[in-house]
Amino acid sequence: MSELIPANVVIADRSFRLKIEADEEELIRKTVKLVNEKILELKTEFAGKDMQDYVSMALLWFATEQNKTGEHLIKEKETSEKLAALESYLDKVVEEIQ
Repeated sequence: MSELIPANVVIADRSFRLKIEADEEELIRKTVKLVNEKILELKTEFAGKDMQDYVSMALLWFATEQNKTGEHLIKEKETSEKLAALESYLDKVVEEIQ
């Protein structure tokens, strides 16, 4: 386990001081940038809401996107397993023919 380093991030105009692993700093900063961009997008699309609403909507969007990625990986694994089973079946059929 590597040593934790301090990092300051700003999300929705609020500053947060974190302790993170050095190798995760770039990922965290990119994630913070993505979240702030989504909040800004939501602010321009849905005028008149307070910041908590925008943060909540961004959180819901982010969680949904993560879930989609997880579903994609599950479907990809299932497809790979089915293809492997089909390949095995075809190998057996070819062996029987020869």
